[in-house]
Amino acid sequence: MKPFLSLAAPAVLLLSLSACDALFSPREPGSLTIHFSRPSTRAADPWPDSSRFLLRVVGESGTAAYDGTFGDCPDPLPVDPGTYHVSVRSDVFDPPAFDLPLYGDDQEAVVASGSSVDIALHCIQVNAGVRLAVADEFRDHYPEGRFLLRSADGTLPYPASETRIAYFNPGEVTILLDDQGKEETLYTRTLEAREILTVAISAPGSGSASSGHITVGIDTTRNWTGEEYIIGSGAVSSMDGRDRDHAMDVMTARSHVGEEGVWVYGYILGNMSPFLGMSSETNLAIGGRPSVTAKTSSLSVELKKGAVRDALNLVSHPENKGRKVFLKGDLATYYAIPGVKNVTECYLDQ
Repeated sequence: MKPFLSLAAPAVLLLSLSACDALFSPREPGSLTIHFSRPSTRAADPWPDSSRFLLRVVGESGTAAYDGTFGDCPDPLPVDPGTYHVSVRSDVFDPPAFDLPLYGDDQEAVVASGSSVDIALHCIQVNAGVRLAVADEFRDHYPEGRFLLRSADGTLPYPASETRIAYFNPGEVTILLDDQGKEETLYTRTLEAREILTVAISAPGSGSASSGHITVGIDTTRNWTGEEYIIGSGAVSSMDGRDRDHAMDVMTARSHVGEEGVWVYGYILGNMSPFLGMSSETNLAIGGRPSVTAKTSSLSVELKKGAVRDALNLVSHPENKGRKVFLKGDLATYYAIPGVKNVTECYLDQ
């Protein structure tokens, strides 16, 4: 009798080896490239300094891959494969607080082995505000009266003479009258993110405080709830490069190659050639923040012989590295990436 030969065992062995290969195959590090999308703000509201925004990148385990200012974050940021929560805020906000609009964004990113993921932060105002417009007649009836603005996060005293905006996290806010220690609820409203609510308060009538009565109205002519406080909307943008106050940032300028005579701004990283070196007088690389190390997040800058080269070149002025610079010129391909050529004006931020 011939011995029985099994073909199943080699097949099982091959499957096992394949599974082991998959199990122990190396996982290449990935990276995150994080930048801001185009801002859109009211002319009266300056664009906050994004380099000082607080950036936090947290993996699935809860471990932070980065926790610090946006300006100090490596670009690109090396990370292991996995899912990351990217959060940015313009400031530390401990509500309630006066004069502290808070801008921010939260996004999720899945980084595969060896891949690079681009994150465009779309920052909008994430808190809400209340301001009171108190009529003089109220002060006549309640000379000792003051207001209290109360939310789940705390209570903020608001004198009748106060004109600033008080900021809260979105949610319910109650306005109370505090008259010599006696509290009376006047108005309660649930605020949405980006909403700035103006409440007009008066006390019409004559006579003593006890004979007067308080009226509360919503001054709709001074309310706003949307576009005026959006940053990064991509709507009608103040960053069109027409003058230095409306200069394009690096990422915006990269997508506008072909435009001429426009203003752009960024931080001086070093030379474009050699990249990030400091041995050439004829060119620069600028980025959206001083920590940029990738050409894909940079603009190349041509320095022709003349006043601009004399002011900016790193051979003569190594102290310029890391400084914020505004440039007026033509957006064109230079050193095989988007860049600025024919620079006619420059300004180094102090």
